[in-house]
Amino acid sequence: MKVILCENVPNLGEMGTTVTVNDGYARNYLLPRRLAVRADSGSAKQIEHELRNIRRREEKVREQLRQQAKTLDKATVNITMRAGAEDKLYGSVTSKHIADKLNEQGYSVDRKSIELEEPIKTLGVFTVPVKLGLGVEANVKVWVEKEGGEPEEAASATPASAPAAGEESKETE
Repeated sequence: MKVILCENVPNLGEMGTTVTVNDGYARNYLLPRRLAVRADSGSAKQIEHELRNIRRREEKVREQLRQQAKTLDKATVNITMRAGAEDKLYGSVTSKHIADKLNEQGYSVDRKSIELEEPIKTLGVFTVPVKLGLGVEANVKVWVEKEGGEPEEAASATPASAPAAGEESKETE
């Protein structure tokens, strides 16, 4: 079946191109989601009109995404993690951590839109790109800071204080 794409479809084509796809793919996926219209469904003028409307809608959405990108460019995320020698983290900061912190601040960001090449494993300041869609991208500053107190001291103090608490409970019985 020949269809004209109303939106950019990954692995298929760009908006406005005519492609040939399987009938089932067109009937069950492309047409119900309004990702495409049949090439033989009407006159070329009607299809041109639909594409102009789609482009206008897409431009409005792109403008909204640009506004969201401007506010996200000003956003900073502070993440505190336990760190050891040479400022290496116990664990790592992932896109899920960053998305959760942004959502706490009131930004609506999906973790899949955060483009980390690899998880952050050291302390410092990082600029992380966030892809909002339609070619719009924002950059968020991520501050990875060390949790208060030395982790080795806290770990060695815990076992020493635990038996003392247990002995006190025996005396009260």
